[in-house]
Amino acid sequence: MPQVTGLRHWSTPEYTRIVVEVEEKVSLRQRLLKKDPTLEKPERLFLDLYPARLNKGLKEPLAIRDGLLRSARAGQYDLSTVRIVLDIESIKGYKVFFLENPFRVIIDVTGKEKPAPSPPDSPVKDHKLSLAQQLGLGVKRVVIDAGHGGKDKGAIGEGGLYEKDLNLQLAKKLALKIRQELGILADLTRGGDRFIPLEERTAIANTRQADLFISIHVNASPNPLAQGVETYFLNLATDEEAVRVAALENATSTKRIGDLQKILKDLMLNTKIDESSRLAHHVQQNLHESLNEKFGPIKNLGVKQAPFYVLIGAQMPSILVEVSFISNAQDRERLMQEDYRDQIVEGIFKGVARYIKETKVGWVQPSQSFAMKK
Repeated sequence: MPQVTGLRHWSTPEYTRIVVEVEEKVSLRQRLLKKDPTLEKPERLFLDLYPARLNKGLKEPLAIRDGLLRSARAGQYDLSTVRIVLDIESIKGYKVFFLENPFRVIIDVTGKEKPAPSPPDSPVKDHKLSLAQQLGLGVKRVVIDAGHGGKDKGAIGEGGLYEKDLNLQLAKKLALKIRQELGILADLTRGGDRFIPLEERTAIANTRQADLFISIHVNASPNPLAQGVETYFLNLATDEEAVRVAALENATSTKRIGDLQKILKDLMLNTKIDESSRLAHHVQQNLHESLNEKFGPIKNLGVKQAPFYVLIGAQMPSILVEVSFISNAQDRERLMQEDYRDQIVEGIFKGVARYIKETKVGWVQPSQSFAMKK
């Protein structure tokens, strides 16, 4: 019988993510119990996992006390059911979903939002403006995710070229450029070669209250002739190639991607999808133009949508950029050149800058940024 082996959390006063680690896929049911003053019990969220057994090391409650949740605890409810209980302080809503390879249950809890500013008065009504544009929302912090890392090497090119190393080099260069030239905060999910689970990367962006999330990757394909650049945002996949790339980055099968798409509809907010799409188009256009200028012709594979684990639950516009193919001889040779990597960074930077300009950014003075420990 599968064991429940771990209980982790990340939190802020407005957002908490709980991750329940399980050895194998199990079924689950959930129930929200209202506060019971007569029994002096708080509002509680129950999650029953079955069939499952509780690892002996998980009997101590996980103290949270972030204003949303008091604690999280796990217990053996009956011979084949593990019950996860979240003791609630004050929340607006929650979402429960699961990821695979390895199997884990994710619970995202949100607090009450601060009132949004009213759209500025304007004699001209432009119905094409996004909500973020209408409200003049500024970008003050960007979280940049270097894909893979540590034991997860990502795609591997001939000669022992690891995707994880290229991603980190590009992420560091991009973060530095954003800090220096835009004067806004740019944080890294990892500052060195270490493994970070996909769900933790999004949690880092949420807990840092980022305004944008950019995950950088190098592509790979069974077809050695495949090359070019493409940018993704989270949504249902529109073609088989998008499903293949999502399966590659999620470290899962294309069949599992199909299963994942069934639950995505309940997890996505239209405003974030629209803004993510707009960011993706700016980055893709400028990335292609930047590389084409010095290394053309570069194939423009366009903006696509797919269910990437690393983007699920992001509370800000978020994209995943595939900067070239490590499986293609020409792309691989170029990726080893610093001037080519610099052009990649320049293209992504210009796309981000264009998006920020369009969103009526409230500029802030440069200040020291937060970076995850190596």
